[in-house]
Amino acid sequence: MGVVAKLSIAPVKGTALHHPERVRLERDGVPENRRFYFVNEKGRLFAGSRHGPMVALRASYDPGREWLGLGFPDGKELSGPADAEGEAVITNFWGRDVPGHVVEGPWSEAVSVYAGEPVRLIRSDRPGYANDSHPASLVSSASVRELSKRAGLDGQLDARRFRMLIEVDGIGPHEEDTWIGCDVRVGGATIAVIRPDPRCVVTEQDPETGIRDFETRRNIRAYRRSPDGEANFGVYADVVTPGDIRVGGAISVLEPTVGT
Repeated sequence: MGVVAKLSIAPVKGTALHHPERVRLERDGVPENRRFYFVNEKGRLFAGSRHGPMVALRASYDPGREWLGLGFPDGKELSGPADAEGEAVITNFWGRDVPGHVVEGPWSEAVSVYAGEPVRLIRSDRPGYANDSHPASLVSSASVRELSKRAGLDGQLDARRFRMLIEVDGIGPHEEDTWIGCDVRVGGATIAVIRPDPRCVVTEQDPETGIRDFETRRNIRAYRRSPDGEANFGVYADVVTPGDIRVGGAISVLEPTVGT
């Protein structure tokens, strides 16, 4: 059995993480997580792999008031209605269409200047739906410690660079891999662990600055060989039963998912 060590969400995809004490996990994910995202001038998802310093932006979102705030490293602050709908758009999230609307206001212009290219802020029509591929993701603290040790680091890597919804404590290194094909109870929710999480260049960026500072994928592959050559680290999961999750809550493996 493990426990929830940390929860991580970002109201705007790719910006600085928040670490709430409790979240509600619905079928599509945490409603406040990645409710907003940016697209480039071609309408394609604008990801942190293109502009790492997006993580230095600090977003706040009040779903009750539908109010969005955005803070820049130079101290500039923007705020305004989060539901000021403009043009309807469909964004491709790695083969999955996510419907949304452009958010009218100062966001797109200000972030375009910051990013050095034209971008538009989009609000997903379905809360929680703008996740990468599955509504939940997990990694254990022990896995992060193991990678740090294997890489010969003096200290421990900051787990925020993996941007996982749930960080798990109380289990062994990569023990979460053994949960693939199983239902897992996390607080008041039940999830079905589906597959490993193949890591991308974002994990090589400092979680505060977005500057590349560690060859994460090379170090993962050096001791974790995958048949497909991916740098797998942590796992993805779907939601079986929605529920509340809190820091310190128990995590327990139930049984293999039907059909596995």
